[in-house]
Amino acid sequence: MEMVQVVFLTVLMFFVLVTVHEWGHYYFAKRAGILVREFAIGFGPKLFSYKRNETQFTLRLLPFGGYARMAGEDPEIIEIGAGQTIAVRLGQDNKVKNIYLDALDTRRNVIRGEAQYTDLENNLQIRLDVDGDVTTYEVHPQAMLIRGGQQTQIAPKDRQFGSKTVAQRSIAIFAGPVMNFLLAFVLFAVHLQMVGVPVEVRIGDVSPNMPAQEAGLQKGDIVESINGEKIGADYQKMITMTSESKGEAMKWSIVRDNQTIDFTLTPRSMEGQEGGKVGITPQMPSRSATIGETITGAGTAMVSTTKAIFIGFKQLINQFNMDDIGGPVRTFEMTGQIAKQGIEYLTYWAAILSLYLGIFNLLPIPALDGSRLVFLGVEALRGKPVDPGREGMVHFVGFAMLFLLMIVVTYNDILRLISG
Repeated sequence: MEMVQVVFLTVLMFFVLVTVHEWGHYYFAKRAGILVREFAIGFGPKLFSYKRNETQFTLRLLPFGGYARMAGEDPEIIEIGAGQTIAVRLGQDNKVKNIYLDALDTRRNVIRGEAQYTDLENNLQIRLDVDGDVTTYEVHPQAMLIRGGQQTQIAPKDRQFGSKTVAQRSIAIFAGPVMNFLLAFVLFAVHLQMVGVPVEVRIGDVSPNMPAQEAGLQKGDIVESINGEKIGADYQKMITMTSESKGEAMKWSIVRDNQTIDFTLTPRSMEGQEGGKVGITPQMPSRSATIGETITGAGTAMVSTTKAIFIGFKQLINQFNMDDIGGPVRTFEMTGQIAKQGIEYLTYWAAILSLYLGIFNLLPIPALDGSRLVFLGVEALRGKPVDPGREGMVHFVGFAMLFLLMIVVTYNDILRLISG
């Protein structure tokens, strides 16, 4: 039962992270008047799909991402050639509501003829020759093209992504990462409400044959100061000072039974670990966080985590090692392990992943949001867009490279799991 719960929480977390990101793209695209053809979570075969208003909402098999497919980002729908036989059905306003491209003999209540002129982007007109009688029909801006049992809504020029201003398109692209940043802030705040605010650093377990035990520290002691510097609830400060003092004597002031006792400890190294260690496991008694503390604490967590992410990027570039890159399998594995520790740990981990997802998507890597924003920036400076074919090729190559990288790291993750 625990395993089922862990798997459910892991899948739910990734579903929320991706949905929030894509919802940002979707919402601001709709605000700009862009037709969003599909809002998809995952890639690959469809598991579930339904249509609401103009958008097809789809859940796909592979939960490794998602997309909000906007009209005009890809080559638009099928063109109707001059001389092609088609059938149209008019609405109550006498405008073309449906355009049929095949199985014309099975269509009922339609006008069938030979297309002489078709404009489904600008003028929204179709000119049909019906047995020598040529008539021009107005096309409804939400008319459907129907072929092979599939319906595709036309996209007038003013509903396409490329017709909008640079600012509108930039907001629609930037909104995805921004939603991840907002979600990360909320999750950091929720985590702080769960665990509370530490009030002091207490000593938990004391490792045998280590400086803390040799000096006489005991479980339950409160760390008041180190080398004259107050510790309070700053556990990280205690860790940093200890790590930087390997081989150097330190003066620890400890509160025990309401009395302050001074101890001298000399941190030493431990195999496989960096810096000095004294051999204690801390305890962090806490109290409920106020609203102000929650907001400032979440902001502080955002800043510190962002710094850690960029440090990780720098280390990855300077000391590239394929084994240091984790793919979806390793991420799912780590998430499952964290979920077993409790919902508060999973919430904190989800906040980190949401922040990472937002930052990573803003990197100027082809196929990512950051690369698309770079092209929009170039368009703003030039006063005209980059050739769509060239931009599309850059994104295609970038996506192919990212997909290949994902396959490689997934293969490495599976081998690592098999080998233990």
